Amino acid sequence: MKLKDARHLSASAQEALRYRVVNAIEHGMSKSEASRVFRVSRTAIHQWAKATAAEGTKALKAKKRGPRSSSRLLPHQAATAVRLMELHCPDALGLPFYLWTREAVQQFLAERFELSVSVWTVGRYLRKWGFTPQKPLRRAYEQDVKAVQQWLQAEYPQICQEARRQKAEIHWGDEMGVRSDYQAGRSYGRTGKTPVVPGTGQRFRCNLISTITNRGKLYFKVFTQRFNAALMLDFLRRLIRQCDQKVFLIVDGHPVHRSRAVRHWVEQHAERIRLFFLPSYSPELNPDELLNHDVKANAVGRQRPKTQSQMIENIRSYLRSTQRQPRVVQRYFHEKHVAYAAA
Repeated sequence: MKLKDARHLSASAQEALRYRVVNAIEHGMSKSEASRVFRVSRTAIHQWAKATAAEGTKALKAKKRGPRSSSRLLPHQAATAVRLMELHCPDALGLPFYLWTREAVQQFLAERFELSVSVWTVGRYLRKWGFTPQKPLRRAYEQDVKAVQQWLQAEYPQICQEARRQKAEIHWGDEMGVRSDYQAGRSYGRTGKTPVVPGTGQRFRCNLISTITNRGKLYFKVFTQRFNAALMLDFLRRLIRQCDQKVFLIVDGHPVHRSRAVRHWVEQHAERIRLFFLPSYSPELNPDELLNHDVKANAVGRQRPKTQSQMIENIRSYLRSTQRQPRVVQRYFHEKHVAYAAA
């Protein structure tokens, strides 16, 4: 029968073995004999005897196993790293990276604190700090932060007060274009073999204009022509015909929205509709953007239309289904960037 050596013993059993070996040597047993009797190496016995002579029997006590729990990164350094990562992108700190990857954090720690660690250690730091890999949101450099705060704290609350006073309904509007080659989602396949999904090689597209409310209402128009003032006015005419209340329509600063023809028509129908404009470069403030993402991902990205008319019918069918489910529309307002518009 093959006996296991001392490395397979528990920490307490190893500690007891060390005491027995050192005690035997102190009572005259040779190191060679102790190695044979206790089945441990002479090197280990020599180290135990040397440690005991220097520190006493406390040197034989069992120590905590596994990697060191202490971090080479000091607490104030870790706090600085977390704060800078939350406030800045790597390139803003002079690093040759656009996103915070493990390699980016590794170089940041080396340059900022002269600390050389592996990417695996960086990964442990990130998990400890509560960081996970995520797809980042895109935010325009040109966005005016003060204008956004003004919108959230003053302008939109005033719009709500005015809407209540006039018994108007607040709508959020937007437009987008969709293409036949847009793809969303993933498909299982053999490891190392990317699945191939057949689809048409033709490229065709259509456009969508829509409005939603936080009460779950959805209005839309799918079209193929270029978005211009005439098309915008056609949609607005349909919108006020379908709505019983006055419409407060919030849109972005698209040139068509601010065109002279649209402005003139809205002034003529001021008793039925008013236009309000979001801060520039702030699509994340518009709940209708969530509808756009939904349509792209589910009505287009997960389908394989062969013709433009089939793609348009898929989009219309999906939107009509969404119209019949007000709670689905209301859930668009649950996203944190547009939650301010949910009430």
